[in-house]
Amino acid sequence: VLETAVLAPALDVAGATVPVVIRSFSLGPRPKALVVRLAAAPAVAVPAGPQPAVGPCASVIVADGFVDLSIPEGDQPFDVAVAVAVADAGELARHVAGLAVPQPRTLVGRPAPLLWPTVVETALVPGVDTGPFAVDTLAAPEANPWQAQMRFSGLDFTGPDEAVLCTWDGDVWRVGGIKGAGGPLAWRRIATGLFQPLGIKVIGGVIHVACRDRIARLVDIDGDGLTDRYETFNDDHQVTEHFHEFAMGLETDAAGNLYYAKSARHALPAVVPHHGTLLRVAADGSSTTIVANGFRAANGVCVEPDGTFWVTDQEGHWNPKNRINHVRPGGFYGNMFGWHDVTDSSDAAMDPPAFWITNAFDRSPAELLRVTSPRWDPITGGLLELSYGEGRVHLVLIEPVAGRPGLSQGGMVRLPIADLPTGVMRGRFDPVDGQLYACGLFAWAGNRTQPGGFFRIRRTAQPLLVPVGLHAAPGEITLTFAAPLDPATAGAPAAWRVRTWGLERSARYGSDHIDEVGREVTAVDVSSDGRRITLRVPELAATWCYALEWSVRSAAGEPVAGQLHGTLHAPGGAP
Repeated sequence: VLETAVLAPALDVAGATVPVVIRSFSLGPRPKALVVRLAAAPAVAVPAGPQPAVGPCASVIVADGFVDLSIPEGDQPFDVAVAVAVADAGELARHVAGLAVPQPRTLVGRPAPLLWPTVVETALVPGVDTGPFAVDTLAAPEANPWQAQMRFSGLDFTGPDEAVLCTWDGDVWRVGGIKGAGGPLAWRRIATGLFQPLGIKVIGGVIHVACRDRIARLVDIDGDGLTDRYETFNDDHQVTEHFHEFAMGLETDAAGNLYYAKSARHALPAVVPHHGTLLRVAADGSSTTIVANGFRAANGVCVEPDGTFWVTDQEGHWNPKNRINHVRPGGFYGNMFGWHDVTDSSDAAMDPPAFWITNAFDRSPAELLRVTSPRWDPITGGLLELSYGEGRVHLVLIEPVAGRPGLSQGGMVRLPIADLPTGVMRGRFDPVDGQLYACGLFAWAGNRTQPGGFFRIRRTAQPLLVPVGLHAAPGEITLTFAAPLDPATAGAPAAWRVRTWGLERSARYGSDHIDEVGREVTAVDVSSDGRRITLRVPELAATWCYALEWSVRSAAGEPVAGQLHGTLHAPGGAP
């Protein structure tokens, strides 16, 4: 069903002006009867235009305080138009008899009229190449004829020099010129009216947008890059009026299935099965299944080739701190307010995260993604976390837990990139230039409050002095650095500081650090190549959280400081 609605000339009733709306529908074959809600009483609806559709093919029904258009099933397409107004039905019929009725857009028909002809140009501001990464700012069209906000919530590529971005406010923008050194960038608004999109993916050349109520396809009939038709790819989404149930991210697997995460309600029990879940949509859009549950506000999903997923979650009720989850189908990830059949609220009944993250390190994690570009050596193939709360990019370091199949542990370190001015939500590596394009917004609690932003993060020729490998076990922590360190400074125990603490998981919001203490580093072993550092920490045991800080020098004499936050799970069969 496609609809065209216009405001018709007003009806004069005893000197009063009564607005009249004409709604025209184009219908294809219908395997079942349909009902369109036109208005609430006291409005009325009458046939409009020359087509004899209302009557044998469709009828206006007034019941229960509403005016509906009833359309029977059928295998033949047809068009129908009705006029709606708060007026006497006879007067309305006489008024519209001589009016032109808008021709509905057909299911196979013409391109849409050019609704947003304006191209808004902005600049590309290059960053400096003095560090291992440079950040180029791709300026958003904040000054635009529609006063649209640029709170970017997803991005993908539609050509070798072009990207498409959605905004939390419901728009989709296409931008060209993104590979240049200084612009200009050409922005075109190509869609609007979508319900809080928080993910976008180009599949088979067609833009798919993940909204709170559906996954929509933006169909371009004539190849001009603009949206001619909005198609519903899947609308299994279970939506209530609660503000917190965001639909986060949009990714695909090798078989073409689509994935997104549906948030739970805030501090309230779930009322529909999708609350607090990771969801899979069939490649043809025909069905939706729950992959895992127990999430609170999972901000996006990273799909792995082995059938597992990386999903972040936010501190809150039943989440004592932020979680980085290595998700397996059928898992339960701790939020008792989500939809599930778990009755045991103990910690042992949930699948633990790979690691917990405290607020001071990252107050709100967003999506994770794999580094697919060889230009990002030496972390090609690694896993990145994008920080909505801090406007940062972190490198995630993961290892399996000995004796506990399927469980991962690890931590993450900040990449040496200056804080971005907005919360980073989504990122993709461009297959042409091999760099990371990231976008974000400020909408919820966060430290980076610019309304939105679009950035290119480039790997430069400068060395990257961060850990790229992590192994933790009772009594020791081993870091493998991307470049060699100075053995003298790296081998000094005083250059390394370790702290551990616990958390309390409960129905309360968050948790304080419990029993936070420093753990003495008694010795440091430095490998012959200067890259592998093993810390001897006799008091280190399994812990919900630990922080490791260092201040050393590289083999070239440069200062190297950093910190890692992570979790050490108990080996063997212990929880």
